[in-house]
Amino acid sequence: MKIEYTRSSDALYIKLRQAPVVDSRDIEEGVTVDLDAEGHIVGLEVLDASERLGWAELLNVSIENMPVDTAEVAYEGIS
Repeated sequence: MKIEYTRSSDALYIKLRQAPVVDSRDIEEGVTVDLDAEGHIVGLEVLDASERLGWAELLNVSIENMPVDTAEVAYEGIS
């Protein structure tokens, strides 16, 4: 997973996984979900992110309840 913010366009993109995007759907004005060929979510784009979320939310990303032992084992299996 990758979270990217582009200041020049005030856009936040959350990429959940590596897959070709074949369709995009607007969830609401300025929020778009990208889908793969099977309709699974690849990523989410939020325009005007600093206005929608606020700087405090953009600057304070946290990962909670991550099972670290499981994640380490899964990551070691990736080559």
